[in-house]
Amino acid sequence: MGTSVSNPTAILQTMQGFLRKWWSEFNLQTRLMAAATLVVSLLMSGLTFWAVNTIQEDAQLVDTRFGRDVGLLLAANVAPMIADKNLTEVARFSSRFYENTSNIRYMIYADPSGKIFFGIPYSEETVQNSLTLERRIELPQIDPHNFDQPFVRQHHTPNGDVTDVFIPLQYQGKFLGVLAIGINPNPAAVNSSNLTRDVTIAVFISIWVMVILGAVFNALTITQPIKELLLGVKNIAAGNFKQRITLPFGGELGELIVNFNEMADGLERYEAQNIEELTAEKANVDTLVSTIADGAMLVDTNLQLLLVNPTARRLFAWENKPIIGENLWKICHGNHGPTYQPMNWPLTKEVCCFPPAMGSGRGAG
Repeated sequence: MGTSVSNPTAILQTMQGFLRKWWSEFNLQTRLMAAATLVVSLLMSGLTFWAVNTIQEDAQLVDTRFGRDVGLLLAANVAPMIADKNLTEVARFSSRFYENTSNIRYMIYADPSGKIFFGIPYSEETVQNSLTLERRIELPQIDPHNFDQPFVRQHHTPNGDVTDVFIPLQYQGKFLGVLAIGINPNPAAVNSSNLTRDVTIAVFISIWVMVILGAVFNALTITQPIKELLLGVKNIAAGNFKQRITLPFGGELGELIVNFNEMADGLERYEAQNIEELTAEKANVDTLVSTIADGAMLVDTNLQLLLVNPTARRLFAWENKPIIGENLWKICHGNHGPTYQPMNWPLTKEVCCFPPAMGSGRGAG
């Protein structure tokens, strides 16, 4: 018993946790859009339901008026016949009236106690079975003296709401009974009853479908190109000038993509040109430093050795030692290890320091 109760509870808690996690993954903009869509869909569905339901109520009101008018007309004609107990003429007149009016479902005549004495499609023989049980109807609370105000109600059937009209039968101030007439539902009302539900659901679903399709269209036509452009800008800023965007879009987005690719092409050519110029300048500097008769070293801004000519290697006893890339300050103070000996003797030649070349990021010393 405990397991059967706890399992649904655990399943419900699991579903709630899953929904919370799923909802938390959306950003604020998506949540606001979903909430706005829900409000709009509910509002439009409510307006649609109200409009179609109003049409249905108008159709029911027409049925009510029709049944009341028909009942009053029929009661005025049959009341004298019932007072004279001329049921044959009542049956003939009622049958002709029933056959000529397709909207009438039934006609029942009952005495003041509710006993049915004639009806269409009922008759006196059919209202009593083999056990001689009399069929009666429960009369509504109507005022027999108020002839002009029949009682109207409706009951539901599989084919729609049937309008029941109860008219007091009165002749020369005497209450003779009640005439009950059933009016078939208006086909428009039956269709509108189903239409109310179908149209309301269709409006609600269609709004969500349009919003989802709009979001997909926005993601495919706007969000994706913007993400690609953002990624391309980041790569360009990081120095990757080979970044290109190949999305097939037209219009303003397509023009923006074409301009981005042209900008990337220009930056790539500019970078290649700069690299060639820097390579040529470095080759010239290397050649100049290597051919100087005096000792010369080329260092960067961090005093890392980039080039040492043979004269400098011989002066500092650095022949056959891997000093390129080492820090000059540490080498001069003997902090780099036993491989290099500190300079503790006076220099007999002048050492010239060249400032770093502009734009090359390199220095000479």
